[in-house]
Amino acid sequence: MGGIIIILAILTSILTGKFFMSEVWAVIFFMLGFGAIGAVDDFIKVIMRQNEGLKPAQKIFGQLIFSVLLAWYGSKYSAMGTTLMIPFVNMHIDLGVLYIPFITFFAVGTVNAVNLTDGLDGLNTGVTLIVMAAFSLIANSLKETNQIYEGISLISAAASGACLGFLKHNANPAKVFMGDIGSLALGGIVASVAVLSGTVLFIPIIGGIYLAEAISVIIQVFHYKRTKRRIFKMAPLHHHFEMCGWKETKVVAVFWIATLILAFIGIYSI
Repeated sequence: MGGIIIILAILTSILTGKFFMSEVWAVIFFMLGFGAIGAVDDFIKVIMRQNEGLKPAQKIFGQLIFSVLLAWYGSKYSAMGTTLMIPFVNMHIDLGVLYIPFITFFAVGTVNAVNLTDGLDGLNTGVTLIVMAAFSLIANSLKETNQIYEGISLISAAASGACLGFLKHNANPAKVFMGDIGSLALGGIVASVAVLSGTVLFIPIIGGIYLAEAISVIIQVFHYKRTKRRIFKMAPLHHHFEMCGWKETKVVAVFWIATLILAFIGIYSI
């Protein structure tokens, strides 16, 4: 349940900096909302000593509630309404009535993908540190077009800084683990920042590691149900490399470097 430290660090940054902007409070709301689902799951596992925690259906139901709220809020108050930026081509696409179902699907997928990335010491923390730093730079470069971007840049920087501080205790050998409260809260931040800034389509680039982790699980489950055989030695993807003989620190370092490269590509694609 060390993710509480990350949440408190972000709140402290915002409150002491007096960054009282509506978009900042919106991101905090979704951070706390998704984090609350993880907190209940961690409470059941750690305090009540029930290893299964929340049932998958209960988790998804809770995530759907906040994802629909995020989609609705984004359609009304995001920097671009129901329009999304398209990477590399300097064009935009207006989803119209498809916006809410698309963003709902995106939010649920992103939150769970970030959660799946939390499996090795410092992996999720380091990846999210880089991802949020990239979004902070992107939002900062766009702040002259819409004042919302200034708040998004600040909350993204706060999240990146909180991850940097947490990494000191979470890097191998980890002394503190974020738990679901941390990974789901970070997932909520990543999803809400992307939605409110209209940069949802940049997540597959900047958050390519999240995508790879999620796809590896989907492929593994689907293929095993059909053939009773596994494509990966173990899923999510970071465990596959461990089973191939990579040291944990090597897997984490390679994933960090990959995320850094992808972040530069994402920033360049604006």
